[in-house]
Amino acid sequence: MTNGYLGELVPVGGGDAIPLVSEVMTIGRRESCDICLKFQNISGTHCELSLRNGVWHIRDLNSTNGIKVNGERTLRRPLRPGDEIDIAKHKYIIHYQISPGTKLDEVFEEEENPFGQSLLEKAGLEKPKRPPQQGRK
Repeated sequence: MTNGYLGELVPVGGGDAIPLVSEVMTIGRRESCDICLKFQNISGTHCELSLRNGVWHIRDLNSTNGIKVNGERTLRRPLRPGDEIDIAKHKYIIHYQISPGTKLDEVFEEEENPFGQSLLEKAGLEKPKRPPQQGRK
């Protein structure tokens, strides 16, 4: 990685690395995206990368062909350095340094329990359900 970058996406199978230069970056086929990928199976605005608390996260932006992390389809997920990201079958490895003091256990807790939230909650379309209160009838 070059100084000044927050990380990079390296195409699997070869090609130039894509520098991650800001804390929120959109990926898609449109010229207005921060990372423009000119492939027919990539949506206009396909997904978003965001750096939060020293860890990169990926989020699908209602794309047609979806995203995968390490072979598993996902709507949103924190990324570890070295994770393989599949954007509509175009594969990249993310490289970055985790910030010192980052509590990885907390960041990746949601990933370890994929059934902890409904898909609507994960997508931000539904508020989390409160557990039933005891003693109420």
